[in-house]
Amino acid sequence: MLQRRCLFAAALLIQAAALAQPYPAKPIRIIVPYPVGSGTEFTAREVGQLIARATGQPVVIDARPGAAAVLGHSLGAKAQPDGYTLLLATIGGLVTGPALLGKQIPYDPQKDFAPIGLATYVPYALAVTGSLPVRNVKELIKLAKAQPGKLNVASPGVGSPNHLGAAQLMTLTGVEIVHVPYKGSSLALTDFVAGNVQILITGLLQLLPYHNAGKIRVLGVGHTQRLKTYPDIPTVAETIPGYYNTGWWGIAGPAATPKPVIDKISAIMLAGLAQPEVIQRFEKSGLEIASSSPQGLRELIASDLTMWKKIIRDARISVDVLP
Repeated sequence: MLQRRCLFAAALLIQAAALAQPYPAKPIRIIVPYPVGSGTEFTAREVGQLIARATGQPVVIDARPGAAAVLGHSLGAKAQPDGYTLLLATIGGLVTGPALLGKQIPYDPQKDFAPIGLATYVPYALAVTGSLPVRNVKELIKLAKAQPGKLNVASPGVGSPNHLGAAQLMTLTGVEIVHVPYKGSSLALTDFVAGNVQILITGLLQLLPYHNAGKIRVLGVGHTQRLKTYPDIPTVAETIPGYYNTGWWGIAGPAATPKPVIDKISAIMLAGLAQPEVIQRFEKSGLEIASSSPQGLRELIASDLTMWKKIIRDARISVDVLP
């Protein structure tokens, strides 16, 4: 009890110090839990530029990849809650990882962070090799039902959003498809394009060059509605009601980040992400703007956790240790 009171008092002192001078009074750091050059870095830099222009303070991007985004999220959770260390929060670090690994994750995705707002959706797409005789999701399900256990689906690893998207496809339709896990996205994509596996669920941007070249066929996206940038690609949910497999990235701070700080960054993001030139840059990179309030992001984390936990339980997916 005494330790808890001391921690609470320390948090109050930190908040008081943060509010004693106009925020921000020094550079801000955004932790990115994936490698340099990734879409997460692009998103963090775009949001960082919005914050820098609005506040006059530089924003430093700090890439901290490792342990399937757990390392970066752990650093974000343990940072001082003064608004000077923010996190590019991802569905992998806050939802699918915790849903799969439970207490093996060294933070609580709902208690150890202060959500600030969404930045972008990361659409996953369902694709098949060019040699597979199907043209749409309906035909794929029909073929899979006629040949149970004969088709296989690649993923970059057990418990990845790609794998969980395939598991959701199977639980919603009752088809039996063999999961083939690889050690990373590039290996899975290479084998898929070569025709060694017939199905892959991965980021749409990765697939489009091969789709346009006729080597593979994109059947649908896991988003709730058709993408503005690619309106001709149907959603998987148009054929399989309830199917949802969309990644997202947003901004969060550690728990106990002062509310005025959260409100200020949230307002900057909402205004900045609505600018046409910002929207165009995101769409050019294959991403879709997804702004929200702090409460909106908090509710999304909670609802996605509930959904993916059920899918993982129904599909009996498990791992023993952190990837």
